[in-house]
Amino acid sequence: MKRIFLFLATNIGILLVLSVTLRLLGVERILDEQGVGLDYNSLLVFAAVLGMGGSLISVAISKWTAKRMTGAQVIEQPRNEMERWLVDTVRRQANMAGIGMPEVAIYDAPDVNAFATGMNRNNALVAVSTGLMRSMSRDEAEAVLGHEVSHVANGDMITLALIQGVVNTFVIFLSRVIGHLVDRVVFKTERGHGPAFWITAIIAEIVLGILASIIVMWFSRRREFRADEGGAKLAGREKMIAALQRLKASAGQPHLPDQMAAFGISGGIGEGIKKLFMTHPPLDERIASLRGGA
Repeated sequence: MKRIFLFLATNIGILLVLSVTLRLLGVERILDEQGVGLDYNSLLVFAAVLGMGGSLISVAISKWTAKRMTGAQVIEQPRNEMERWLVDTVRRQANMAGIGMPEVAIYDAPDVNAFATGMNRNNALVAVSTGLMRSMSRDEAEAVLGHEVSHVANGDMITLALIQGVVNTFVIFLSRVIGHLVDRVVFKTERGHGPAFWITAIIAEIVLGILASIIVMWFSRRREFRADEGGAKLAGREKMIAALQRLKASAGQPHLPDQMAAFGISGGIGEGIKKLFMTHPPLDERIASLRGGA
């Protein structure tokens, strides 16, 4: 639960800031002009603008956020053979995938991990950890880069943002409906909205957001299987399997910041309800999927 809450922290934070700002400016009063009931049509439009806006802002600043969170340094001019190999490999794979050249970065971390993010296919960021470059062979690292380039080519970042935006829309809409019902039925407010509406709406927004994230996490897990297949096509199936096995062997090491977990290649371990909130499928399932598609 902590991982998913932190992963969605930026998105939820933006939603709450926008919501409170609009409330203070009096915009939400438009939804209850007569003071006796919600205007559901206006509420749905309001929820869509706010929900999609929060999600799109999140993905629009995703590269900046990722660099700040991880301390990733973009390779402007390769300083050594390793950096040159990284840039050349990403350029070759980007050409094969038919996308623009992403920014290539390295961040200092002991864990074996990498991530890709960005607003669109032609303006993305691919970053690898120093731990990955120390621990993996060139073949394994090539497969990891292929996996991340495939995320970019599949448009996973913007698709995830759109799905999050739709989820946000319904969370905002339903939270205010719940707040309205509690205010009218439980606290017997007859006109306008009392404190119970605002308090209930905010609590419902957070709770519904966490529950609705099950849908977002399901998509996140599906996209990992697709990116593994993409990595297998760009670098070779055996290389991709070997890279996932290396990640499995390093599963006990620290990972990306929780807010960045969904963008990395490495996944956690979970069963039962916990699995519903995982951004990545178990590595054993990913390896089995690749072997089954051989």
